[in-house]
Amino acid sequence: MLEKQIEARVCDYAKTKNVLVYKFTSPARAAVPDRLFVRPDGVIFFIEFKRGGQKPTDAQEREHDRLRGHRVNVFVVDNVDAGKLVIDVMTMGLE
Repeated sequence: MLEKQIEARVCDYAKTKNVLVYKFTSPARAAVPDRLFVRPDGVIFFIEFKRGGQKPTDAQEREHDRLRGHRVNVFVVDNVDAGKLVIDVMTMGLE
């Protein structure tokens, strides 16, 4: 499955959980994660989407580590089921 298909399905699922979903780009910083998710309580997290079996680039890994160093949750997802699981875990107890 293509990255954009995985991304679309996971984002659609997140919206059913009342999670805001934003495409995230940063002109001043390369390699930022693909999507920013905002829970109803204001907690944010990022997901980097990849095609099945693909891994983040070295630059993406560095940026993910930088964000995690600031206590931001960053996930790498390469299939729809894993993405839905991230959404379920990150929204657990909010319903």
